[in-house]
Amino acid sequence: MNRGTIGWFCAFILAVRMAGPGVASGQEQAPAAAPAQAVTPYQAKFPGDPARSESEGQALGYMRVVIRAERDYKKRHNKYTDSLAGLAGTGSFTRRMASTTERGDYTVGFHAQKDGYVLTMTPKQLDQEHRSFYAEDDGVIHADDQKAADLSSPKIK
Repeated sequence: MNRGTIGWFCAFILAVRMAGPGVASGQEQAPAAAPAQAVTPYQAKFPGDPARSESEGQALGYMRVVIRAERDYKKRHNKYTDSLAGLAGTGSFTRRMASTTERGDYTVGFHAQKDGYVLTMTPKQLDQEHRSFYAEDDGVIHADDQKAADLSSPKIK
């Protein structure tokens, strides 16, 4: 055998070994199965946590921060703010939190009213782990897993 043939033969053997044992025998090999992803149920973050998933927990946390910031803002200015950006620096609400309405699996809705506001968190996909949420200046959060939440939706604890 000459050097070219030996090199080609070695490359062929290496390719067969890398492709797996089924190739050498002419048998078709099944693709490797992806490892199963274990679905772990949501772990409540505090006693009475109403969230059903991490996404809901984050959405509810965001809402609580906005509600708290609005209360602080009203105490200082005797009115509610006209926008989320107006809350930046109030309590734990930051400019970064006001910079986008996209919050993970949710979209934030904020509407100033004459003597209050409406805050909504709408999931990109409405399902058992992504309910929609609604709150007004009374601070009560409502949730719905069938439609966009509103004042008539059930209150969460």
